[in-house]
Amino acid sequence: MARMPSAQRRRQLTEAAIRAMNRDGVARTTTRSICAEAGVSLSVFHYCFDSKQALVESVIRTITDDYVTVVREAIRPRATLQETVRAGFQAYWDHVSDRPGEHMLTYELTQYALREPGFEHLARRQYELYRDTYAELIEQLRQDMGFELGVPVPVLARYLAAMTDGLTLNFLVLGDDTSAADVLDMIAEHVAGLVVSP
Repeated sequence: MARMPSAQRRRQLTEAAIRAMNRDGVARTTTRSICAEAGVSLSVFHYCFDSKQALVESVIRTITDDYVTVVREAIRPRATLQETVRAGFQAYWDHVSDRPGEHMLTYELTQYALREPGFEHLARRQYELYRDTYAELIEQLRQDMGFELGVPVPVLARYLAAMTDGLTLNFLVLGDDTSAADVLDMIAEHVAGLVVSP
């Protein structure tokens, strides 16, 4: 087995875990099955991660970082704030439509973490990550486009995280994303309406 930097090896194991969890479910995925998926020995896993908790956290962060990167690239300033926000939501929604299994996995990871003793903090961290990511994107937009909001950024961040979370779960359950565009239009319009005149 070729030597690989530990960060690269952790990424390899995390991606293997995502594939295995997508296929077999979180509860049925073991460190042994992840190592088999990655083509490495169990000792490599223990060298890279001190626990399954650490791996689950890495999986959550990797999936989230993946679609946040897509949104970040799409959310460059456009003619209006509404168009800018809508483009970001569309990039997120395209990711959901293209990779529903990964998004379903995020919900399964949440439930797993809430039910597994000692893992509860991972579910909390997962949702804090969603909220904090929205807050960061909003702040970046405020700087880039020079506007002020009539609501505190943390409140808006939590609202947007809850809205997209609910819309995503609705799609995963019902399998119909035809009405998502109308909802995303409404959210973008709402966000633009929260801007206050200087």
